[in-house]
Amino acid sequence: MDTSVKKVSSLALMEFLKHGIRYVFSVHPGAIVRGILTAHSALPLKTIIIGEETYVRPSAKGTVRGQSVVPLYPSITKAVQQDLKLYELLALTDALRLGRARERNLAIEELEKRIK
Repeated sequence: MDTSVKKVSSLALMEFLKHGIRYVFSVHPGAIVRGILTAHSALPLKTIIIGEETYVRPSAKGTVRGQSVVPLYPSITKAVQQDLKLYELLALTDALRLGRARERNLAIEELEKRIK
């Protein structure tokens, strides 16, 4: 067995996302800032959930104002501007971090479609 090749177990990842991410990487919406949509304010949940709140990852290049959400890692905001699939996965992850039960359940359904 080659130990230099690392593989992520999709089942273990989904279990962590479902049950742990909101505790390990908890987040509370912050001040109103300009940024890039995230959580249920972004695709793909944006088409399913109509919410009063708008959540954004702070960014000078952002075009929307909303409550700031601290990203999991500082360079995420730049990375999601270059990769639509990554953007959707991380927006769904943010929905798990700060959403209510309905948002979390919908995010889990969408993540399960993408992570196999």
